[in-house]
Amino acid sequence: MSEPSNPWQVVEEWLPGNDEPERPQMNLSTVSVTGEPDARTVLLSEYDSRGFYFHTDALSRKAAAIVANPAVALTFLWPGFTKQLVVQGRAEVAPASEIAAAYRARSPFLQQLAWQNTFEFAQYPDDERRDRWAAFTAAHTDGSSRPVFSQPETWVGFLVRPTRMTFWGSGSDAPSRRVEYRATSGGWTVAYLPG
Repeated sequence: MSEPSNPWQVVEEWLPGNDEPERPQMNLSTVSVTGEPDARTVLLSEYDSRGFYFHTDALSRKAAAIVANPAVALTFLWPGFTKQLVVQGRAEVAPASEIAAAYRARSPFLQQLAWQNTFEFAQYPDDERRDRWAAFTAAHTDGSSRPVFSQPETWVGFLVRPTRMTFWGSGSDAPSRRVEYRATSGGWTVAYLPG
């Protein structure tokens, strides 16, 4: 039963590098301003030794929940339910330079989505949504017909600083394995939990 003393070693083994274009999906769990649990799937933008970053609209329900209560959980689930990583921690607004770099790294589709994924836009019928999407794309192209989008003012990023990370791995020849890391003032403690 020998696990790395630092959970970031496991994170780096399990998650793709920040320079890889395909970003993992994760379930973000929050507590609403009225005290109810809420969850939705978001993309992991990047991670480093401070934590995990994701980006969204500052006017979104999840952003309001985080402002009211920064305690969050992230859940990564691998295909076939072979591995799972659950991160518990506190979210804070990411540095402006990181937010800008994350927007620039997004695909044109996701950059446009940051502009049009609004409550108002969601109210339009599907045909009108498609027409408005196409018109917005056409209005924001350069000479080569490639869409060019500036960063919206409401674009925000959050850094989730983990206080606990739990790694779960299935096993075909033995019970599943759950290893929990908890942050302390002196580093990380490691505990083995039932699968």
